[in-house]
Amino acid sequence: MKTIQLETTNTFTEDSMRRFFLVEDSPFFKIINFNLDAGVTFPVHSHDLDGELSIQVLEGTGFFLGENGQKIPAKAGDLLISQIREPHGVEATTRMRLLVTIAPPI
Repeated sequence: MKTIQLETTNTFTEDSMRRFFLVEDSPFFKIINFNLDAGVTFPVHSHDLDGELSIQVLEGTGFFLGENGQKIPAKAGDLLISQIREPHGVEATTRMRLLVTIAPPI
């Protein structure tokens, strides 16, 4: 078993996104913490792989982004689940902390 203190990753870089790999070596999944400053967009993208991902909003508000300009309101406590192949991204309207789980890891 392993515990991770998320408060140790509660840092932001002005006008950009910070990424913290929390689980890197598991053959089953990867967990990544992204911190987006207000106004920053994690661009819509997809991966040419089979699998699923989740994006959990730990803090802040913004939008989950999808293909064709899709914008879904996102706030602390919201969880997006999608196929890895499905276009996904995030736009932060305030500082946002995200916890992304990818299975299998990419």
